[in-house]
Amino acid sequence: MARFTLPRDIYHGKGALEELKNLKGKKAIVVVGGGSMKRFGFLDRVEANLKEAGLEVKLFEGVEPDPSVDTVLKGAEVMRDFEPDWIVAIGGGSPIDAAKAMWTFYEYPDVTFEDLCIPFNFPSLRTKAKFCAIPSTSGTATEVTAFSVITDYKKGIKYPLADFNITPDVAIVDPDLAETMPQKLTAFTGMDALTHAIEAYVSTLHCDYTDPLALHAIKMIHNDLIDSYNGDMEARARMHNAQCLAGMAFSNALLGIVHSMAHKTGAAYSGGHIVHGCANAMYLPKVIKFNSKNSDGLKRYGEIARFIGLKGNTDEELVDALIAEIRSMNEKLHIPTCIKEYEGGIIDEAEFKEKLTSVAELAVGDACTGSNPRPITPAEMEKLLVCCYYDKEVDF
Repeated sequence: MARFTLPRDIYHGKGALEELKNLKGKKAIVVVGGGSMKRFGFLDRVEANLKEAGLEVKLFEGVEPDPSVDTVLKGAEVMRDFEPDWIVAIGGGSPIDAAKAMWTFYEYPDVTFEDLCIPFNFPSLRTKAKFCAIPSTSGTATEVTAFSVITDYKKGIKYPLADFNITPDVAIVDPDLAETMPQKLTAFTGMDALTHAIEAYVSTLHCDYTDPLALHAIKMIHNDLIDSYNGDMEARARMHNAQCLAGMAFSNALLGIVHSMAHKTGAAYSGGHIVHGCANAMYLPKVIKFNSKNSDGLKRYGEIARFIGLKGNTDEELVDALIAEIRSMNEKLHIPTCIKEYEGGIIDEAEFKEKLTSVAELAVGDACTGSNPRPITPAEMEKLLVCCYYDKEVDF
């Protein structure tokens, strides 16, 4: 038996933000990140719509990129004081992910973060509040997923929390918000979405319910991401839908080792963070080559390549065509080919080598590794990470 879980309601298209006027409740806390949602007027619109619905509103602002354990615990404390019956999170993946974790600590103050790090080990939610997510970026799809990524800065590790309990009740996918994304963010979030869809399609947990979502999302992203990056707002609106479809697929089929590596390299190095979507884009071609040594992986990557119109007489040729196409997309999006080139070389080579064994072990233990089509050992993960650092050919 398998499970397929989505939000109860997904409102999409221009003007969907107005649906907040129909929420039923007494109090809503709005969780938001930096200043962009306020600067572009969306935070004021959210607050006004909620007040029109008759809710008392409190703001929790300033959730940082790659939200921390400390921010989550602080937000949960504010929620316990305010006692909202709606949690509304608006912005990129960071405030929505943070709000999901805050929600859990709000309803269960005695739960520990260590408990939540065990996949699908959350207590039953909705004892105090329901959750509404409003994404402003076209990538993470956290508005429809059972996932939240929280960073422990003391340990330098990103934790992917996973449980169907934290799938939002309501998702509002309004492309007006995505029009505000800067070009670089459009590139990184778009490749994050493509990685979600590809990993969901080849996952060992893929099924008849997730496959159509994944394939259609891949085709949409392949068709629209470059145009969206170059300022075509109709393509930007389609990308906002495509990333949501990719999220529906991976929330139920799960992911693979592209994400395992991105989670564990993202905050590991003192030179700076590797932005999640950029990490996925750099690692994806290498992982496809690694996974194509598995017969099921080879077949399904071939199916993806055919579906988006790539040419090849064999599955091996189709895999090579898919890798070349992704590399071409990265080039057009000005995404580096490897960690060594990232942001002009901020990830020190000596530090990368020093931490290689520990990062590899953590990546193998990541929650996303179990559904990867090809099993991987810590030694193989070390070799794969080296290929991702130097842009070396994967031949094992």
